[in-house]
Amino acid sequence: MMAEILEQPHALERTFNAEHKHAERFSRFARGKFRLIVLVARGTSDNAAIFGRYLLELTTGIPVSMAAPSVHTLYHAKLDLRDALVIGVSQSGAGTDINMVLESSRKRGAYTIGITNEAKSPMAGLVDDVFLVRAGRQKSVAATKTYTGQLMLFYLIACALGRECRLAEIGAIPEHARAALGTVDQIRALVERYRYMRQCAVVARGLNFANAVEFSLKLMETCYVVAERFSAADFLHGPIAMVEPNFPVLMFMPPGRTFASQSQLVRRLHGLRAETLVITPEDAKIPAATRAIRVPGSIPEIYSPIPYIIPSQIFAALLAEAKGIDPDRPRSLRIVTKTV
Repeated sequence: MMAEILEQPHALERTFNAEHKHAERFSRFARGKFRLIVLVARGTSDNAAIFGRYLLELTTGIPVSMAAPSVHTLYHAKLDLRDALVIGVSQSGAGTDINMVLESSRKRGAYTIGITNEAKSPMAGLVDDVFLVRAGRQKSVAATKTYTGQLMLFYLIACALGRECRLAEIGAIPEHARAALGTVDQIRALVERYRYMRQCAVVARGLNFANAVEFSLKLMETCYVVAERFSAADFLHGPIAMVEPNFPVLMFMPPGRTFASQSQLVRRLHGLRAETLVITPEDAKIPAATRAIRVPGSIPEIYSPIPYIIPSQIFAALLAEAKGIDPDRPRSLRIVTKTV
């Protein structure tokens, strides 16, 4: 797991370099063509799709829906998907239900895209177009480099369909990721504090909400921590009632539109005597936080999700080590999970 975390800057560079011209060609075909985008995925890929929903709606103005695979696979609903773009996301490209949704959607009039790490996968063979994550073979059960590669491809697709993302800024993301790897020492210095953590909440908002869902998944599958994930807004609508002294709340606090409301939440949690660990810029002032992981560099909010997920991946890997758990052999899990 840690080896693949450290590979990410190179993997992101390979993905960007190989696929950005593909995105430009797709743009000439696709811009103005679709009235709806539907995303379908499972597991970590589903978390990448959550990011895709935020990014695509913000940058294209096209409504984006998350598919419920069982609507297709168990209930066999006949949806009108004319003028729709359906994007399947799967590290392996072998998820049975995801591929069934793509096949069904294509028959119902959709144009289909696959985002996968496997060029020879079933998914790659059945969609109209495929964007490849160039992460190399994934050996870790806990996905890291394929998650960030999927986010990179969503940036390129957003660039193709809208006008808010710029290729130059997307191309700079691997350097931001490389800088984020510099947090290893500060995380190693604080992770022992959380060795006996059995439960926590992971909170974010906006473009980084997908990272809260992904971070919680990594804590559950590699550290066996019961990690509930919340939008900061939803957290205030009830779940905050479970917070008691020393209850851990892990938060993403990048610069941008969500920072002020996240700061208010940190202050409220401080008043409740919660344990708050925030992932935030190196120059941010958050005196109410218990601990902070400082991400180097100045990163606009729209491009922050990839560099901001990396410290959480490192945290999960090092926390597993502190707990005496091998994150490469999580109980009851395999790399490819097939559901129908």
